[in-house]
Amino acid sequence: MSCGEPHETDCRDVLAEVYLYLDLECTDERRNLIRTHLDECSPCLREYGIEQEVKALVARCCGDERAPTELRDRLRVRLSELVFEADSREYLPD
Repeated sequence: MSCGEPHETDCRDVLAEVYLYLDLECTDERRNLIRTHLDECSPCLREYGIEQEVKALVARCCGDERAPTELRDRLRVRLSELVFEADSREYLPD
């Protein structure tokens, strides 16, 4: 995804890390880069808002339960593989 405007941080990088940002699991430096990008990029800000709503919905439905660390680590690895896979595919119009 790209808005077509140049940014210090690439749109794909921001969206790949949006949950780390939402969960406060990235460094302050990375958070600042992502926040700056979101302030400048409407498409990414919109996607961030959707992910924020999904996170809030899951929190409401699941209460305060936390997944085991091992499961969270496996999910992170798998999600990063899927993001990479999706970025590397080329879709051609019919």
